Amino acid sequence: MREGTQAMWRRRWLQWALTFLGWTCIALFFASQTYLSYKYSGGEAHWRIVLEINLCQWYVWGLLAPGIIWLARRFPLERRRLASSLGIHLAAGVGVALVKWQLDNLLRHYVLGFERSTSLILVFHQSLVTYWLLVGATQAYLYYQRYRQGELRAAQLGTQLAQAQLQALRMQLHPHFLFNTLNAISTLVHNDPEAADRMIARLSELLRLTLENVGVQEVPLAQELEFLERYLEIERTRFADRLIVRMEIAAEALDALTPYLILQPLVENAIRHGIAARSLAGCIVVSARRDGRMLVLEVRDDGPGMACGEGASKDGVGISSTRARLEKLYGSAQRFELRNAERGGVVATLAFPFRVSASSPSSEEGEVR
Repeated sequence: MREGTQAMWRRRWLQWALTFLGWTCIALFFASQTYLSYKYSGGEAHWRIVLEINLCQWYVWGLLAPGIIWLARRFPLERRRLASSLGIHLAAGVGVALVKWQLDNLLRHYVLGFERSTSLILVFHQSLVTYWLLVGATQAYLYYQRYRQGELRAAQLGTQLAQAQLQALRMQLHPHFLFNTLNAISTLVHNDPEAADRMIARLSELLRLTLENVGVQEVPLAQELEFLERYLEIERTRFADRLIVRMEIAAEALDALTPYLILQPLVENAIRHGIAARSLAGCIVVSARRDGRMLVLEVRDDGPGMACGEGASKDGVGISSTRARLEKLYGSAQRFELRNAERGGVVATLAFPFRVSASSPSSEEGEVR
């Protein structure tokens, strides 16, 4: 509490010091102008007197400025009340000019020791112009402030919209995955009750993992692989020896931030089109590596591959959601490809910026992520 109060007073003293310095600079500027005007017009110029007069005049403006700024904020020049605000400022401008004239003469008499007073006609118009300059500067600052606040609100709304869209895309995967898993359990419950029990147990673990990460868009790759392994345990129950999975994961990639649930739909797609469609055993390879500033993930199968022009037709809920999530998260700094491999099968490749979480030990190595 005490530290907060001290910091507040330090900020106020700094504001006052900067304000004083600002009015001093203005006084010096006009003092130099007055001095040069006298000197080069043939008159007698006394630098000290010119400086004292200008300092007194502009310090008075420094005292009047807070009230003028308050009026400008209280009665802004807005369309809906322009006439009333203009009337108030016209009257206030005249009043401030008269007060300024009186204060200037008081300072001339009692501070500078001059006997003669300044004529009102010599300073009235300058005082009006200065008043309106202060009002105009305040209005410009208010407009800028509103513009920045509007930009901030627009950015916040854009972020909230993007997060909502990402969450909706991710949540599409849950019922899709759950339906497929329950469908598989229903086929086993009569033929192989023990296998069905194991699948139910694995499904409960998967649901627990998803509930623990509600609202999370990115997780370390190691956590994503843990979820994928739970999913593969369910699929191994279904396919037994027909499903072979190899993991080729570079050690440096394990801490990389990865969109949550990004691999499961790719592996599911490979199983459906590469393994389930045939009676022989099939192999799926999941790989992850760093390529410069990008993390590259691949899911390959050795199935029959896609017929010519079939890539778009394979974009079901999982694949289409994957494409959309990558675009929302990384914009143009990502790529997603689904193509036939040279030796048969399909390769799904996705790449996006390589980043690690701040809490990861590898993030302290000083590498550009």
